[in-house]
Amino acid sequence: QVQLVESGGGLVQAGGSLRLSCAASVRFFSSYGMGWFRQAPGKEREFVATISGSGVITDYTSSVEGRFTISRDNAKNTVYLHMNSLKPEDTAVYYCAASPNYNAGLVKSEYRYWGQGTQVTVSS
Repeated sequence: QVQLVESGGGLVQAGGSLRLSCAASVRFFSSYGMGWFRQAPGKEREFVATISGSGVITDYTSSVEGRFTISRDNAKNTVYLHMNSLKPEDTAVYYCAASPNYNAGLVKSEYRYWGQGTQVTVSS
């Protein structure tokens, strides 16, 4: 069983930055593909970023490309989402997800385990 715990959300002004963390309680963390998704009120949960088990392969949704960076520290069983130049449209609950697929990609159904989510609110 994999448990994921997100932290680092909060309220920030437009143009500001936040770093989300996701701590995973799992053996062989480096074998899991990890992703970040987000869900705004009244909207579907959408893909934000993904990283392969080794951290070499990353991918982003186009709306965050160049502003967000996903990274992982396999020694700490933790994945991060560094968010810069935040916009009000980035406001959402952000979820960390883990997949037994080493390179899970952007498909939500590839991810088997989910965290409880952390709220990010960007004020204009």
